Amino acid sequence: MADNIARVFADAIATDPTRPLLTWYDDATGERTELSGATLANWVAKTANLLVDEAGCAPGDPVGVLLPPHWQTAAVLLGCWSAKLTMIDTPGPVEVLFTAVDRVDEASRWPAGERYALALDPFALPMRQVPAGCTDFVAAVRGHGDHFTPYPSGGAADAALLARAEARAAELGLTAGDRLLVDVTRHPDPVDWLLTPLTVAASVVPCAHLDRARLDARAATEKATHTLA
Repeated sequence: MADNIARVFADAIATDPTRPLLTWYDDATGERTELSGATLANWVAKTANLLVDEAGCAPGDPVGVLLPPHWQTAAVLLGCWSAKLTMIDTPGPVEVLFTAVDRVDEASRWPAGERYALALDPFALPMRQVPAGCTDFVAAVRGHGDHFTPYPSGGAADAALLARAEARAAELGLTAGDRLLVDVTRHPDPVDWLLTPLTVAASVVPCAHLDRARLDARAATEKATHTLA
């Protein structure tokens, strides 16, 4: 059983880093953003370098992530796992807190060393107005290196998360090369929309605010082999 999420991610993109790995839709905004494995890996490395070099995080440090499913959230989560950080899901002291701009008030209840806000702009543009006490994640992360060497062992929660993801992949019948379309509004857990396809080297089409009248057409357009909707 795999016990290192960063290693699983690296293995998932190793065969063909140029193929579409994550194709993000938001039917409320009309957004469609497609990332190859190489492009997502670039964002992940930059995020991990930001955490280590700018925020000064060390393995095991706690981090909070108040973000909805999104392609930028995938980069943040994988960056945290690459840096071997411990993500917590209840308000408490953390070294770093990532928050969506619409959850800044909620984020204020978390004691945090560094706070990064994400507007989740479709084109990853910098924010025009950054919430007080926060740093714009997109503006900050771009200046960091494109390569990061993950720690050889995974974080404390990696094995349990990957075990859940592997079980979900088996339940869905996913195998290498498959393409999973996920309604992330109904299935917001990153185990479903991020880790499950990665464990078997499949790609994923996460869809927010999915217009269910478009489901069959989208599955056909995106050549989805499986759906979780």
